[in-house]
Amino acid sequence: MIDLKLVQKQPEVLAKALADRHSAIHVSEFLALDARRRSLLAEVEALKNRRNTTSAELAVLKRAGQDISAMQTELGGLSDRIKALDVETARAKADVEAWLLRVPNIPAISVPAGCDESENVELRRWARPRDFDFPVREHGDLGARLGGFDFERAGRITGSRFVFFFAWAARLERALVNFFLDQHARCGYIEICPPLMVNRASMTGTGQLPKFEEDLFALRDRDYYLIPTAEVPLTNLHSGESLDEADLPCAYCAATPCFRSEAGAAGKDTRGIIRMHQFAKVEMVRFAHPDDSFNQLEIMLGHACALLELLELPYRVVTLCTGDMGFSAAKTYDVEVWLPAQSVYREISSCSNCTDFQARRADIRFKPKGGKAAFVHTLNGSGLPAGRAMAAILENGQQRDGSVRLPEILVPYMGGVECIEPL
Repeated sequence: MIDLKLVQKQPEVLAKALADRHSAIHVSEFLALDARRRSLLAEVEALKNRRNTTSAELAVLKRAGQDISAMQTELGGLSDRIKALDVETARAKADVEAWLLRVPNIPAISVPAGCDESENVELRRWARPRDFDFPVREHGDLGARLGGFDFERAGRITGSRFVFFFAWAARLERALVNFFLDQHARCGYIEICPPLMVNRASMTGTGQLPKFEEDLFALRDRDYYLIPTAEVPLTNLHSGESLDEADLPCAYCAATPCFRSEAGAAGKDTRGIIRMHQFAKVEMVRFAHPDDSFNQLEIMLGHACALLELLELPYRVVTLCTGDMGFSAAKTYDVEVWLPAQSVYREISSCSNCTDFQARRADIRFKPKGGKAAFVHTLNGSGLPAGRAMAAILENGQQRDGSVRLPEILVPYMGGVECIEPL
């Protein structure tokens, strides 16, 4: 959530940020709502002062034995008006807070301006994509031919964008998750096993609500949601708490299923396992001192990239422009892995610094030495999704005979299997 005082005192700062993000939200809406809130608050405070003065005068007159009936009538009218204004003021305050919940984070100064993904800025590439001397197959076709993917049965049992993993594919997903977790543990992340359902307050805390409600799976008759990413429970782990400054930065990781309805994503990456309603992912979350958070973002990015290098997968890193960043992010790096069947780099990790945006919503603070309590900065990143990593391994490791060579680092996790052969 944006700092209320910043919007009140420097509305031009937020106006520029919204323009850079190409947002349909306008600061003039806030100014009108806040002006009404201030006006009502001033009116009700004036009436309360008048009521207090009148009450004191009435007490004096009553002790003097004078007629106080007219003053009692006036006092009753004041009380009724104050009661009505209190309701209006609370409603006006709620309208301001509701508006603030719709406002995205302010981009960092280092974020390039742009409308959409076409204006993202490439920073670097790692490894040259392999040259194939045979027709390259798409990962979904490879997985089905090798007996590991079954979309038809999953579609019959559930619906589109679900899959059964069989044999080697089920083990490969487990191997990838264990490999990712082991690497993160070596980098100092504390592994967490969080709830897969969270409440509305938690979704609001990380910015999924109210804006992205249509992309979430909600439970019927319960105010619970299936998590779209472990970012939600991990970030809310410290909601309402004040951390010790000496404990910053602190880092957590978790492997969970993720559930996304992908509303509005029809027709995009619907082949294979790139965009599923349910998928396994390891998530990284860090809590940092405001003076150190952008350094922590670089560290987190390095952890995501290191996984791909160990998996021998070519990738590139891009800085997202203002118009392509996520709602809660102040700065985001996307790591995109090479998919040879499409001859394109596809996002496999997003590492974001959300500054104090989520911390304000979830009330996560720390106490600086000798200073007032302040909001921490929160960061999150994929480290990594197992499905997309599997897709990249299949496409990049495929052989002429239809088999797939596995990255050397995964062989111990696969029980010594070096190559996936047809079942």
